[in-house]
Amino acid sequence: MTAQPTVLDFLLTRRSRPAKLLTDPGPDEAQLMTLLAAATRVPDHGKLEPWRFVIIQGAARALFARKLRARADALGLEPEKSERAASCFETSPLVVVVIASPKPSEKIPEIEQTLSAGAVCLSLVNAALASGWGACWLSGWPAYDGAIQEALALEPQEWISGFIHIGTASAIPPERPRPDIASLVTRFHG
Repeated sequence: MTAQPTVLDFLLTRRSRPAKLLTDPGPDEAQLMTLLAAATRVPDHGKLEPWRFVIIQGAARALFARKLRARADALGLEPEKSERAASCFETSPLVVVVIASPKPSEKIPEIEQTLSAGAVCLSLVNAALASGWGACWLSGWPAYDGAIQEALALEPQEWISGFIHIGTASAIPPERPRPDIASLVTRFHG
């Protein structure tokens, strides 16, 4: 067994950076490809690759934010909710939309493919943080809205697992309370 105390220390102290605190610069193309390669090293039973990515960066950020605001208005959402969802797309240098894309399989249930897509989201955030970037995983109403899914050209069987915002952290948020592990553990005794 080879211990990797540096990796364990990272995992025990990792902290997402809120999207509203992310600014330019963001990863370049080579750095992004490295982050995506790290993100896809997750359990993927059957090697189905039940996920894919949509990249939002550059001028597309403002375009996507406008689409979000227009959709929020059409839905009659409160302006604060609309602005909170849209503004982070304008400020985050890079947003990777992780799309759950389950594949037909007699052996691998859809729930396992869904869990794999979630693992990709967390792995991407951790890869970005480990590389020195600020990053967070968001969802919210835009992830579940059919018009937004259509704007991102999702297939009927696909859905958004998360919006992964990546950039330079302009501030470090305070630590938040963490779970009491002992209170969450039970043991099976037969």
